[in-house]
Amino acid sequence: MPGIDELKQDALDIFLAGVAAADPHDAVVNALEVHDGEWSKAGRIFVIAAGKAAVPMMRAALETLPEGKIAEALAVTNYENVAEIDGVTVIGASHPLPDENGAAGAREVERIAHQAKASDLVLCLVSGGASALMPAPVEGVTLEEKIATNDLLLKSGADIVAMNIVRKALSRLKGGGLARAISPAQGLALILSDVPGDDLAIIASGPTVADPAPPAKALEIVRGLGLADRLPQSVMAHLEARASHPAKDFVHTTENLLVGSNRISLSATENAADHRGYEVIVLSEWLEGDVQAAAEAFLDAGQTAPAGQKTAILAGGETSVHVTGTGKGGRNQEMALRFAKLCESTPLPREWAFLSGGTDGRDGPTDAAGGLVTPQTIPALEAKGLSAEDYLASNDAYHALRQADALVMTGGTGTNVADLQVLLLGL
Repeated sequence: MPGIDELKQDALDIFLAGVAAADPHDAVVNALEVHDGEWSKAGRIFVIAAGKAAVPMMRAALETLPEGKIAEALAVTNYENVAEIDGVTVIGASHPLPDENGAAGAREVERIAHQAKASDLVLCLVSGGASALMPAPVEGVTLEEKIATNDLLLKSGADIVAMNIVRKALSRLKGGGLARAISPAQGLALILSDVPGDDLAIIASGPTVADPAPPAKALEIVRGLGLADRLPQSVMAHLEARASHPAKDFVHTTENLLVGSNRISLSATENAADHRGYEVIVLSEWLEGDVQAAAEAFLDAGQTAPAGQKTAILAGGETSVHVTGTGKGGRNQEMALRFAKLCESTPLPREWAFLSGGTDGRDGPTDAAGGLVTPQTIPALEAKGLSAEDYLASNDAYHALRQADALVMTGGTGTNVADLQVLLLGL
């Protein structure tokens, strides 16, 4: 019978198998080898990488493309993933809240795109996080006002789809803005997905993909979230003006290719669990909504799982947290702590371990990928006179899990295909 330590190690190994399946380096190399016709005929090649996986994607491109044809290369990534690359300008920027370094990176992206001629190719390597890492506010909206808007969206409980529709409405690059800047040069975008359904218009707010949402949709979203009276006046003025104008025809010369996704990583966790002798149940191929509801869904699945066999209940996706406290944490840490708390009041009938983690290794504004909890987690807090309920009321899952030695610390992984959850049940 597997003990808790074995379940914890298996859960971590299964999660890491999912992360490995999203390796951005291999994804780029394979795509460029298959689509060599797009770049082999180009005059010059400009390479732009943006997102949490920008550095390994850029390295893969430089290994594959002929060195003599690369005119300029730029990578914009989060500070934790910055690394030097010979011949490449690498800019570190803030995520999830944008900063001035990101705005400078966005201006460099625009400069490169505009200088490419019709005979050239602009290779765009896009991964999760690029939306916040390349803030390019529309005219009349300052970066500070866009940051304030983004902060309100993150704390509103809005899902990533809704947030990206609003972000696109306020950006020069999102919603196909980069593709417009590239034209008339040829563009090729290799995209690593971190969104439900792998919709290319949503990933990183679709810098190379036309925005399918009607112009009034962003205004409708902020009103529905109750943010209309809290957003900067300039933002509301732009959204209202945008809603009153019809959509423009979108003409561009960029081809978009999906090279990695959460579903691919979820499949890898299934294989890893099966290899370790677990009966596999996929709770959801895209788990979304509030973390409390998600934790309850895992508890229900654990209660009804067939007895007499080791079981792995898996999911991938991206949940949300309605932030009311001032603590530190992220959606994965909060889900893990909420699951452990639920299991105190409604215990599972056998030993278990539950992991919820971000494939980028950074859950919210923390240095942890997520949380890995067991039946020992809540008692460990109580033994120190601490209350999980108090931590949750403050949205302070990070410090609670740290006190219980239940944080998942992988460091930056160089990729980002949203989150993975692993619930393992013993015999």
